[in-house]
Amino acid sequence: MRPLTDTETERLFEKLANYIGRNITHLIDRPDDPHCFRIQKDRVYYVRESIAKLATSVARDSLLSLGTCLGKFTKTGKFKLHITALNHIAEHAKYKVWVKPNGEMPFLYGNNVVKAHVGRISEDTPEHQGVIVYSMNDTPLGFGVTARSTAEVRRLDPTGITTFRQADVGEYLRDEDTLF
Repeated sequence: MRPLTDTETERLFEKLANYIGRNITHLIDRPDDPHCFRIQKDRVYYVRESIAKLATSVARDSLLSLGTCLGKFTKTGKFKLHITALNHIAEHAKYKVWVKPNGEMPFLYGNNVVKAHVGRISEDTPEHQGVIVYSMNDTPLGFGVTARSTAEVRRLDPTGITTFRQADVGEYLRDEDTLF
């Protein structure tokens, strides 16, 4: 487990900024309990600094994970967020989309969010912006990227796609055979 390089940190922050904007500072500068980012086998972990210091006494080959896995770097060097990052980005999210109860299951089965399933959407959400998808009772279901701005969503027909799915909590069940 090692700290991220400057280019890795830049790519991680670019991806996180797409979803939480300038609230990245809230992830790092926590006065009560400072956290840091560490990388192990191309996976980026968000972990308390005190635990990261203790982990240095464990051999790299023996260490499987530490803290919360935010995502991984692909072979081409791009950063891909995992669904395990949902709780951390949901509490600092800038833009949100709430889906109606009849739209929760299609989203959790891996489909995009259509206009007919949108209950609410944050005001002034731009096109191609990272959003957190919530149920109507404020439970985070996943995250995605808007296909249209808020103004365009209001004029869209009911079958038009409003949010492209990136990850959802249903992945745990759909991909359970590949998790281990």
